[in-house]
Amino acid sequence: MDPAPLASLSLTHVHYNPSDPLSYICAWLALLPQALCIIYVTLILSSREVEILLMFAGQMGCEVLNFALKRLIKGERPKQMNGKGYGMPSSHAQFLSYWALSLALFLLLRHKPPPTPPSSKPLPYTHHPLTIAQKLFLSLLSFLLATAVAASRIYLNYHTPTQVLVGCCAGAATAVWWFGVTEWARRWGWVEWGVESWVGRMGRWRDLVVEEDLAEAGWRVWEERRGRRRRRKGVDRVANGGAEGEKKRR
Repeated sequence: MDPAPLASLSLTHVHYNPSDPLSYICAWLALLPQALCIIYVTLILSSREVEILLMFAGQMGCEVLNFALKRLIKGERPKQMNGKGYGMPSSHAQFLSYWALSLALFLLLRHKPPPTPPSSKPLPYTHHPLTIAQKLFLSLLSFLLATAVAASRIYLNYHTPTQVLVGCCAGAATAVWWFGVTEWARRWGWVEWGVESWVGRMGRWRDLVVEEDLAEAGWRVWEERRGRRRRRKGVDRVANGGAEGEKKRR
């Protein structure tokens, strides 16, 4: 009995030229959507932030749209590539375009932390939220990363320039549309209703990241807890020193 032929898991299988260093880099860039999905899920489970959940929901909706468009358009991949499946539009370009623009829209339009976060006790340093220049810089980095991934799909002959361009446009359009939908849901109280519902309470969902400094989140709680622990250790040392002194006097 002949063994069954082996198949390749195309989700992580990338064709590249091993003698070309740039081709090797492009192969790694092709794995960014999977890496971002892992980051999404990790942040959702660890922070329970509804904003991240909404962004990931839009990301998955963008993937569903790409699945439908490929089977509607039925555009073939470049002849140099033996990959299976349709190529119009590029799913990688669409994925990264949605992610980059969604991140930029969040940083520039929705993320508005107070100048100094409230705290029961002031900390011995001054901290300021991200400035508009820093937000623009982070947004630019995300766009550059999306551009690199899109260009890598052409370099590896997985897609034509037109397929990549259409993917970028589809991802950007989805990001703008979903940002508008979630903004409407926020203004009409649907997001707050979801967080306050029994499902939201049971899942411990919260909506703080919109008004919380990204670098400050949880840091003040940690500093106050750290201070209490150090003070408690100091009291214990004093108590232990006093007990030892009493023993010597005896």
